Amino acid sequence: MQRIKLGYCPTRRDVFSREEAIRFNRLIRRQLEGLPVDVVDLNGLNEEELLFQDCDIPAVIDRFAAAKVDALFFPHCNFGSENRVAQVARTLKVPVLLWGPRDDAPDATGLRSRDSQCGLFATGKVLRRHNVPFTYLTNSWIDGEEWKRGVEKFLRVVNVVKAVKNLNILQISTRPEAFCSVICNENELLERFNVHLYPVTLNDVVVEMRRLRAENGDEVRSVAAFVNSIAPGADGEKVAEVAALKVAMKRLARQYNCRAIAIQCWTALQDMLGIMPCLANSMLTDDGIPTVCETDIHGAITAVMMQAVEPEGTTPFFADITVRHPTNDNAELLWHCGNFPYSLANRAGDCAAGCSRYHGNTFGIGEWELKPGELTIVRFDGDHGNYQMLIGEAKTTTGPRNVGSYVWVEVDNWPKWEHKLVEGPYIHHVCGVYGRHGEVLLEACKYINGLVPDVVSPGEEQLRNRWY
Repeated sequence: MQRIKLGYCPTRRDVFSREEAIRFNRLIRRQLEGLPVDVVDLNGLNEEELLFQDCDIPAVIDRFAAAKVDALFFPHCNFGSENRVAQVARTLKVPVLLWGPRDDAPDATGLRSRDSQCGLFATGKVLRRHNVPFTYLTNSWIDGEEWKRGVEKFLRVVNVVKAVKNLNILQISTRPEAFCSVICNENELLERFNVHLYPVTLNDVVVEMRRLRAENGDEVRSVAAFVNSIAPGADGEKVAEVAALKVAMKRLARQYNCRAIAIQCWTALQDMLGIMPCLANSMLTDDGIPTVCETDIHGAITAVMMQAVEPEGTTPFFADITVRHPTNDNAELLWHCGNFPYSLANRAGDCAAGCSRYHGNTFGIGEWELKPGELTIVRFDGDHGNYQMLIGEAKTTTGPRNVGSYVWVEVDNWPKWEHKLVEGPYIHHVCGVYGRHGEVLLEACKYINGLVPDVVSPGEEQLRNRWY
């Protein structure tokens, strides 16, 4: 993941202590040094390095715009300048963090030096008047865990928003004929979310595979060695084809600067090459290029967002929601033919590559159960011009063995999930990632044009409470 550029714009007002505002600016700036961000500040803009006068607004905007900041942070070092903050934020149109350090007690004469909290109330109102979405962190001590945790969460929100911004997706062939459920509106995705699709044919992939196999380079041999390590005794020709497919898709994604891939995984590919792409999809996702099945463009968008919930990146898995647990009414099977990333496999169990028994014993799938842990499960989807993001949290549980790649998950109220999924605008595809990230994804929806959060579990209010 690329580092976040944070526009650091501390602010003050003349009525309150100038000296205290300058002191707190330095303290806050020092605290940012330990975080994974590149800070663009107001150094040299004026002698105070604070936003407090109208004449500086154009220069502040120009500096942040030239640096192409991903987000803005407006610490209120005393009361702050709400109108100036709003003008900067409205112009730059990036995620905004609003916070101020907790105020000291009045001095011996009864005077107060900063009134940061009071200024935050004013700025929140003015940002709303300017239709500027913002994230608010509770007025808190600067050196406390509450502040650090809140800023880190905001950076994760920015990561998700940044991941979707100017997103390119490699589309390999059309959707399978029967999969009307994955129809997407390419024009809307471009106009509303600036998501670009780069379509190529299966023949384009095959041509690249043939070139790679003729070269027999180090990258293809390395991938083949990995496949052989989890599929001892497999047909060497099939292993070589899977390796070439993985490298071919990766190179095409790089050629078109694509962050994710959606591939028509059956049945034309099996007819042309005699392999399944699942294992190649698995390895690409582990390489940081989420690759989803059945040309599910909305699924690819979901996977990119899930990958970005941690600043260093995390590994999503793309799954079918398939059947209820035979004995646990709140558990469900997340499964796919064999595309789940090997890095997420439960190494205590059986892990192997093999042949799909759903597709004529064709080689090229992963066979493993995922490791235990907490999960966040998400689906970006839409119809009739309306887009929503299903957000839910779950935990893994035990259940019957399955072929392919799978994990049993338990939720708080499965019938509620089921009704959400059937009544839409969702389908049977979701993306999962390890950890509890619901509040980050919920907050990110503020900054993604026209995307409505749809929290199924544990509840929107509970997720928002995690920010307090």
